[in-house]
Amino acid sequence: MGYRVAVVGATGNVGREMLNILEEVNFPVDEIFAIASRNSIGVEVSFGEQIVKCQDIEQFDFSKVDVVLMSVSGAFSREWSPKIGAAGAIVIDNSSAWRMDPDVPLIVPEVNPDDVEWANRKNIVANPNCSTAQLVVALKPLHDRAKIKRVVVATYQSVSGAGKEGMDELWDQTKGVFVLGPSEPKKFPKQIAFNVIPYIGSFNDDGYTDEEAKMWDETHKMIDPEIKLTVTCVRVPVMVGHSEAVNIEFHEPLDEDEAREILREAPGVIVIDKRDATGYITPKEAQGEFPVFVSRIRKDPTVENGLSMWVVADNLRKGAALNAVQIAQLLHERGLIRTKAIA
Repeated sequence: MGYRVAVVGATGNVGREMLNILEEVNFPVDEIFAIASRNSIGVEVSFGEQIVKCQDIEQFDFSKVDVVLMSVSGAFSREWSPKIGAAGAIVIDNSSAWRMDPDVPLIVPEVNPDDVEWANRKNIVANPNCSTAQLVVALKPLHDRAKIKRVVVATYQSVSGAGKEGMDELWDQTKGVFVLGPSEPKKFPKQIAFNVIPYIGSFNDDGYTDEEAKMWDETHKMIDPEIKLTVTCVRVPVMVGHSEAVNIEFHEPLDEDEAREILREAPGVIVIDKRDATGYITPKEAQGEFPVFVSRIRKDPTVENGLSMWVVADNLRKGAALNAVQIAQLLHERGLIRTKAIA
């Protein structure tokens, strides 16, 4: 049995990756639709060997599709996701619009798959923030064993997290340093080439950014509201792949060897952890890959039950498009996608 699937925002980085991954994992697609704004009508995107032309969201009839993958802004999703859900399709939304809605499950399939059972409350399932997705995949199996008390995270987030404009700005500024002369920042508040920027999103009153707040809010919803979490999010001059330095304090003792073995057995995780000059993963090596990679697992001697580790993933894949497709697979496996007959 196959489904009629629409990808909204099909011309963006994540939308194109959604189309690629649907084909890579052989998700049961009978018919695929690429949806975008009016400005992108007729733009061609690929789905396997097919070339699909984008259609205007304002004119598209969502009652003829079963699953909709959304890669759009939060404001756009708040307008369109309820309309699409009301038409009978189930929406898997990549924006921040619905993540903290109590009637919308926020899902990472390796972490909280059972929450998907209440997807029909609004016919919307939320995809977490890219930096949260990889973090919780690494935290959940350790929390199940020793219960996490506190986490301190510093992120190293690639420019693709800010979309094509972010990637273009890094490329243009890098060329400018050597060839063309300096250029003024547009997408980012300061130069990103050969620099790091400790600011993503916008500042809240407490001095943290909304990007940082997303990480603890979403971790609380998916794993445990009792976990204390503090975050510093940093944009770095890397095209694709988010990295995180993660320090964990547990309620119960957990040594590094047992943690390493737990993570080796955990779904969606690959441990690369040798204590030599190349025995760890970098974002370049994670690019194009599905798993969350964990390296540099070690004891933190400054607290009673502490570990530190390095967590890396492709933010366009596990951080966004792959997780959305995995949610679709989970819905399919549990029989939660309602197909509609088309006259």
